[in-house]
This record gives sequence, C-alpha cells and structure tokens, in this order.
Amino acid sequence: MNCSRNDVVLLPIPFTDLTSRKVRPAIVVGGNGADLFLVPISSVIANTDFPLNEWRAAGLNVPSGVKAQFATVEEKLVVKIVGQLTDNDTKVLNARLRKWLKL
Repeated sequence: MNCSRNDVVLLPIPFTDLTSRKVRPAIVVGGNGADLFLVPISSVIANTDFPLNEWRAAGLNVPSGVKAQFATVEEKLVVKIVGQLTDNDTKVLNARLRKWLKL
C-alpha cells in the first residue's frame, strides 16, 4: 500500500496487555522506508488532544479526535486507507506536532 502524509488509515493496534488487537484509525505523519510514523485517532473525544472538525471528510464514521501519541509501524500492517485530512485539520495537526515536538 502506498501511504502518504495526512492519510487516515486503519491498522491493527494491540491491547496494552498484548492479548489481542483491534483495527483502529490513525493519521500518517511521516515515513522512513517501510516504516510509517502515525498519530492515533479516537472517538472518545475526552481522551484526545484536539477534535477533527472535518472527520467525515477524513473518511471517519463518527466524531473523532487526535491523541498526542506517536507510533512507528511497518506500512504492510495498514489494512486500508479510508481518507485524508482536510487542509483545515492538517493546519491544526501541524501546529500540534510542532508543539508536541517543541519545534
């Protein structure tokens, strides 16, 4: 699969006890070879850093927000690309990335 910056993807995320996993959405924020750098998306808005204002346009089924977490996964784990962030949500994400990483 060819993932690009700001793609909203679905991939299996393990539970913290590693007994199972569930397919969850995330946003591609970068990559290096076969690895993708991602930030997770959650429908539990209270557990997120900021809401996606245009979540439908991003291919999501319910209102969702972005968590202030990072993950690196192999691109081959991506099940599906469901959409892409809009320009407005991308601007907010970029500002948050700078804040989180102190850039």
